[in-house]
Amino acid sequence: MPACARDVIDLDSCGNGGSLLGMAIDPRVLDWLLDSDPALRWQVERDLAGSPPQVWEATRARVASEGFGARLLSEQDADGQWAGGAFFPADFLDSDADEPGQPWTATTWALKDLREWGLDAGRLAGTAEKLAISSRWEYNDQPYWAGEVDVCINSYTLAAGAWLGADVTTLTEWFPAHLLPDGGWNCEAEEGDSTRSSFHSTLNAIRGMLAYERITGHPELSSSRRSGEQYLLERRLLHRASTGELVGDFLTQFVYPNRYRYSALAALDHFRDVSLTEGTPPDERLTEAIGLVRRARQPDGTWLQSTPLPGRTWFDVDTAEGRPSRWLTLIGSRVLDWWDAAH
Repeated sequence: MPACARDVIDLDSCGNGGSLLGMAIDPRVLDWLLDSDPALRWQVERDLAGSPPQVWEATRARVASEGFGARLLSEQDADGQWAGGAFFPADFLDSDADEPGQPWTATTWALKDLREWGLDAGRLAGTAEKLAISSRWEYNDQPYWAGEVDVCINSYTLAAGAWLGADVTTLTEWFPAHLLPDGGWNCEAEEGDSTRSSFHSTLNAIRGMLAYERITGHPELSSSRRSGEQYLLERRLLHRASTGELVGDFLTQFVYPNRYRYSALAALDHFRDVSLTEGTPPDERLTEAIGLVRRARQPDGTWLQSTPLPGRTWFDVDTAEGRPSRWLTLIGSRVLDWWDAAH
């Protein structure tokens, strides 16, 4: 395998070594990104390589039969679930095992991954109906498509339901009803522990609502989504409204899969999606966050994996901590491409 296809890129062995600062993507980095699973490759072809639709759509179609997508599909239970549970594996809540973190193998996480990897929803035909019958939330025994009390969980379920054609009417009513006075959402608000919005919860909420709008074409959540986006924009994606201080170290802890975790990079990827969906230019309040992402880019044009979130997984989909991440490099590169093209 050539050095430019490894996890660590040796620029000298790939030719034309040197710093890539000031460049959006280097051909050697692009080759490295293209040498990847179909779930990632089709996005590289579409977002960075400028491939025509027939090329990246053909790669996307392979997600169902190759690599990560095929492996995760093979783990689906006969009742439509994964690992026998809605949010947690069936054996987790009754287990005495001292597991690190939270398991990421149950139905909600599997659907989130498959949707974000670009799987054709037709490959899960019948799953929405099966989950409506067999899957209930561990917290309050609600039917799966009725959602839960946690805003992040509900955002994933809203997007998955839209994707699979489920009836998510209850959830489309839930988000406006649970909007907090400052314009966002917080999972702790349901327990009465907070009346202030959370960066993590708000980003997950607006990402789920945008996915719902893009899939269904229905605009009823647009106002709520834009409220959450303004909450983050008013804080420049980074700062506390009360003190102006950076909201936390997690801002620069870029990690894939990020699951629920907020970062400047994850937030910028959402605002890129909004811009492309609505045909609007980047908001200048994103400037500081863009600078933070640009500074995190390594001299070879990659972004490094932060500490992966602990917990049980079906299999690894990215690299170890401290090594160049294909997923983060895709996301970072397309965010900077989008921003730089507008400026």
